[in-house]
Amino acid sequence: MMRKVVVAPGGVEVREVAEPEPGPGEVLIRTSVSGVCGSDIHALQGRHPNVTPPYAPGHEVVGVVLAVSPEVTSVLPGARVTVEPDLPCWSCKQCRAGRENLCEHLGFFGCGSEQGGMADLFTIDARRLHELPEDLDDRAAALIEPLSTPVHATRLAGPLGDKAVAILGAGTIGLLTLRVARARGAKRIVMTARSAAHRDRALRFGADAVVDAQLPEAPDLVRAKLEESADVVFDCVAEESTLHQALAIANKGGTVVVVGVPPGDVTVPLALVQDSQLRIQGSATYLPEDYREAMTLLREGVVDAAEFVTAIRPLEEAAQAFADAAGGGHLKVLLAPETQQFAL
Repeated sequence: MMRKVVVAPGGVEVREVAEPEPGPGEVLIRTSVSGVCGSDIHALQGRHPNVTPPYAPGHEVVGVVLAVSPEVTSVLPGARVTVEPDLPCWSCKQCRAGRENLCEHLGFFGCGSEQGGMADLFTIDARRLHELPEDLDDRAAALIEPLSTPVHATRLAGPLGDKAVAILGAGTIGLLTLRVARARGAKRIVMTARSAAHRDRALRFGADAVVDAQLPEAPDLVRAKLEESADVVFDCVAEESTLHQALAIANKGGTVVVVGVPPGDVTVPLALVQDSQLRIQGSATYLPEDYREAMTLLREGVVDAAEFVTAIRPLEEAAQAFADAAGGGHLKVLLAPETQQFAL
């Protein structure tokens, strides 16, 4: 028997289930660590547009390959791996073009699929694995998936060298976006957040200035602190209020990249978009090249796991881990079947 975390309408549970067996093209993996994502919290709270409880969470996962099906030759038992959790069909127009993150029949491991990484064991398509370099420990490797999100978003934004950048939201993804944008040469970065604690944290993590997102004049204040309009705004919250702020900050001729998962539809001031020649760019997950770049950034120290991973709990304390992540006092919370291997 194995343990598996399930996000149910009544909360977070740890259940005993049968051990999975790898099917054709699949591998069996023993989990080392799995991160609690903001999307998991939103799903638990009923605010995720695409994930509805009950579901098996855990898409930010690192583990060790225990067994492979006979036809798998790309990875061997004993390999340390991380999972690229989108599950494409590999045959639709988008997949054939190398845009499997936009697959027309996309599934997502740990977000509505039958299995997730918050478990002792799980199986997954071998094509969804990335082997880990020896100099990335499990704690750092757990950041590859979330870091790949801003890597992809900044790639879509275009060159950031000598650009003025605003980032709306100073949670984990916002702070990772800060580090990636800085590494890509942004000349000045201003962040917004509703919480004073989050604004203080953004300054410690390297933002040039911060603004209270709740102020009516927030867009004007961001532009003043940038000393110009923003060339690029990354909306890591993606609500009605933040999208309107983003468009005002980017006006005129700027780009707004929607990084956060919107909890619902928003209205768009289309006249402003047209007249100011604004670009609204969606950013959907990542591609293999984003995973590779995320590994490089971690190995180069652009992102330090010691700064971002603020709590590690054993699998049986999954409910408390979700509470930690939802409480606002932590950045990245990890679950680990064997927590004694880590020290914060």
